[in-house]
Amino acid sequence: MSVTTQDPAAPVEPAEPAERGRLDRYFEITRRGSTVKREVLAGLTTFATMAYIVVLNPLIIGTAPDKDGNLLGIAPVAGVTALVAAVMTIMMGVVGRVPFAVATGLGLNAFVAYAVASQMTWAEAMGLVVIEGLIITVLVLTGFRKAVFRAIPAELKAAIAAGIGLFIALIGFVDGGFVRGSTGVPLQLGSGANGTLRGWPTVVFVIGLLVTGILVAKKVKAGVLIGIVATTVVAVIVNAYAKPGGAFTADGKPNPDGWRLNVPTLPDPLVKGPDLHLIGNVSFGAFAHVGVMTALLLVFTLVLADFFDVMGTTVGLAKQANLATEDGTDMPRLGQVLLVDGVAAVAGGAGSASSATTYVESSSGIADGGRTGLTSVVTGLLFLGALLLTPLVSLVPSEAAGPALVIVGALMIRQVKDIDFTDVGVAVPAFLTMTLMPFTYSITNGIGAGFVSWVAIRVAQGKARQIHPLLWAVAVAFVLYFAINLVKAVTGVS
Repeated sequence: MSVTTQDPAAPVEPAEPAERGRLDRYFEITRRGSTVKREVLAGLTTFATMAYIVVLNPLIIGTAPDKDGNLLGIAPVAGVTALVAAVMTIMMGVVGRVPFAVATGLGLNAFVAYAVASQMTWAEAMGLVVIEGLIITVLVLTGFRKAVFRAIPAELKAAIAAGIGLFIALIGFVDGGFVRGSTGVPLQLGSGANGTLRGWPTVVFVIGLLVTGILVAKKVKAGVLIGIVATTVVAVIVNAYAKPGGAFTADGKPNPDGWRLNVPTLPDPLVKGPDLHLIGNVSFGAFAHVGVMTALLLVFTLVLADFFDVMGTTVGLAKQANLATEDGTDMPRLGQVLLVDGVAAVAGGAGSASSATTYVESSSGIADGGRTGLTSVVTGLLFLGALLLTPLVSLVPSEAAGPALVIVGALMIRQVKDIDFTDVGVAVPAFLTMTLMPFTYSITNGIGAGFVSWVAIRVAQGKARQIHPLLWAVAVAFVLYFAINLVKAVTGVS
């Protein structure tokens, strides 16, 4: 802090209010109807909801072999995952000034692990992720990404927000073990041939769902965060006495009665230094290794998935946080938000954590009142702490975080009120957008189906002139995206 001289006779203003005033002005806390305390609590909520990525991403990226059979390793991936999330979330808060957190994108990381790295070395796979991020960044700097955001019809934006609500609710149900896959049907209630609820972890999830729902319904401040903490405490107690075990038994068989991901026990040690040697482990030799056409198709898929996954998330979060304009075509500092997200993709590749992206779980912090970038700064600082406390992050089981996602999904689905379902030309694209997100476990697929069907129906209705030129281009890109295997077959690319 700089030191200034003043008249000794003048009243001395306390330092804290002055500091708080500068903080308030920078993040527009009061202007957005929030408080510093509320922003801090919202940041804690967002972190608690998405901290699982520090555990889950290593299980996906760290355990998948590349073409040569090499592994990145769980501990190194955990370190870079936390670091990338910390740096980019803080940057989103400071530069974008919105309550959006950033971390390794689920779905994209699985694609990188099983479809990209399986054809090349891990360094080359991460090189393609860096290229994807650079392309996204260029699209932001040229204004293309912002233009597409503004070209999306308001009804589709509402459908995207509602669809994300359904999507994260399904994630919560699945992570909590309340809904599971089965050999007879794609999804069912619980496990077993008859689809029944079983196991103490499921009981913990149900308790968490009821507690969090009641807190939010009663408009308790930080209700989502309190729900996560309370459910975690219950989980620790249940685990200590019932000992349901993990997802697998000692002999490697599935344990339907066990915890889905994290077993809620105090780890030993609590503090452990991060392994960050993967930073910079990047190569751009994929084009020579697998061929130019194959590499380009992989990059195209990454770009399209990342571009619209983030677009949908940004739309949904902006509407939830009341940051979107009345017509839904814009939001404050949109260019900066999209730029940070593009840089995050580059950072994720450079750090070998896979492409980082704006996180839909940010909706939990927004539901707890987060409205400014201070929420993201708090979340990012907690991820910095997670670098040293990575073992402690595993204390929160998915059964404790899942209820928060379900409740937030219930809040986001309210966006359907802005969709005119009496107009079939609107209803069909909106319905496809909302349903395909959870049904295909992909925000991108839902957006793509909505765009393609919107254009097709508008043309059939003789309303082609109402279609924004960028929507035509995007619809064509999505047709290629959905037909990628046909394109590979025609071109002879494996």
